[in-house]
Amino acid sequence: MGKWYNEAVFYHMYPLGMTGAPKENKEPETVHRLRELFPWIDHLKEIGVTAIYIGPLFESSTHGYDTKDYKKVDRRLGDNEDFKEFVRLAHENGIRVVVDGVFNHTGREFFAFQDIQKNREHSPYCSWYKGVNFGWNSPYNDGFGYEAWRNCFELVNLNLYEQAVRDYLFDVIHFWITEFDIDGIRLDCADCLTFDFMKEMRYRTGQWKEDFWLMGEVIHGDYARWVNDEMLHSTTNYELHKGLYSGHNDHNYFEIAHTIRRQFDDNGGIYRGRTLYSFVDNHDVDRLMSKLNNKDHIREVYTLLYTLPGIPSIYYGSEWGIEGRKQGASDDAMRPQLDLEKMQKENPHPELTAHIAALGKMRKENPVLADGKYRELVLTNRQYAYARIKDQDAIVVAANNDENPADMSIPVPVDGTYENAFTKEAVPVVDGRLQVHLDACESKIFRKK
Repeated sequence: MGKWYNEAVFYHMYPLGMTGAPKENKEPETVHRLRELFPWIDHLKEIGVTAIYIGPLFESSTHGYDTKDYKKVDRRLGDNEDFKEFVRLAHENGIRVVVDGVFNHTGREFFAFQDIQKNREHSPYCSWYKGVNFGWNSPYNDGFGYEAWRNCFELVNLNLYEQAVRDYLFDVIHFWITEFDIDGIRLDCADCLTFDFMKEMRYRTGQWKEDFWLMGEVIHGDYARWVNDEMLHSTTNYELHKGLYSGHNDHNYFEIAHTIRRQFDDNGGIYRGRTLYSFVDNHDVDRLMSKLNNKDHIREVYTLLYTLPGIPSIYYGSEWGIEGRKQGASDDAMRPQLDLEKMQKENPHPELTAHIAALGKMRKENPVLADGKYRELVLTNRQYAYARIKDQDAIVVAANNDENPADMSIPVPVDGTYENAFTKEAVPVVDGRLQVHLDACESKIFRKK
């Protein structure tokens, strides 16, 4: 039995958007919007989800990433008791819970920053932030300057070389583990965090909770720098994210196959033995349905998401094929309020929801998809077939991105008879090759009996 996180199907929730919380945290009262998410847990079970990544949750001033209190759930969402109940319900239904950890920066309302504003050079927290300098002035006219994340001066960069800062943040993490029983953390801006900080986090969290998972948001670079036995268990796979939609838009399966071969091929893949977090959309990028030139490709993309190496993740609402594009600098269109009951009744793409549910069920029934080796079998611009293999188990995936039907002759990766993984229909084998017919924009999955 492998680790739970390597076998998981994730569901990504951005709760401030999902629940329609106000954009700014100005009202004094606590509003228990998190309770609106309790019924979603049954929905997640129905579509085969086994883990939730939810956040940001820390009390913040606006979008959730400008933290002002690390030990309180944002009052726009509810209180700590609400989130305890959410985790309890998830665990009761066999679903793990991972939260967003925003440790690269704080908001300007965080106590340490406010102490510097008040006491200036005499504040004991001057060393908590990078670049605090009383010789220049911030855009907020603080009478001092500081380093900000990407020059967004509402996000003040923490100094993770300062032991007091690290100790404070480790105390926060320990609090969330003991208070809420969370199962892991997604590290915001992991590519900005110091390696020593993440190594110490890996050691400490491993002591505090068995199989605690650390996943980092990393966009560019060599993911192996972060994913190793000393640091993180996984990072976001932005390289594959791009290929999954553009490989279909450009009718170019070579892009996807090259990415996977480079990353995970058994002969020289640079990330073989590691498991990355795969996704097709999230709170920072356009929805998949909005990115595809031909909307009929969407089920194919999800087939690949669930069967290529990696941990698949669904972004809330995308199981219904909703659209959303970044509008200028605003991400609001990708973070909409959704009514679960209404979406289920008025589902615009029921065939997609059913397909995602079937993929989740199939992944649970076929652990080879979590840890099987990847082998490329057929590759052209418009047709692609590959296998996931472990010992004598094998899954074969065939995809056709063409707007016309295609017939494929696919080498059998492991000798035996094969059936359609969904319909159980036998697949003809001639001279050691599967004979497969695919309609336009269709994918099929075959399982060795």
